[in-house]
Amino acid sequence: MIQTIYATDVTLRTLKQTLNLRSAPDLKFFSEWKEGLGTLSEAEQHYLDRVKTNFLDLLEDLPVLENSVKMVVLAPLLDLAGFYRRPWSIKTEASMEINLEDEGVV
Repeated sequence: MIQTIYATDVTLRTLKQTLNLRSAPDLKFFSEWKEGLGTLSEAEQHYLDRVKTNFLDLLEDLPVLENSVKMVVLAPLLDLAGFYRRPWSIKTEASMEINLEDEGVV
């Protein structure tokens, strides 16, 4: 009998368990992105490896939401790059409240 799994119910963890899906990272894939870059210190490389591991762990379960990615990936990278220090400054989006009425329902 065929088992149907709806796309909304599929997670990376489910695929790994049911289909024996696994990562096959090739260090030479898109190698041109790494050309001409400086070398990283051991501490920087360790920090980036942690960010990568945290992101891959985040992908295991749905939903992967924008704010989660911001916290897990973007914030650490901005910190490592020095964008939280002067002369840079952070401005967040202003909150906005919208109320609409439709047939007496707000």
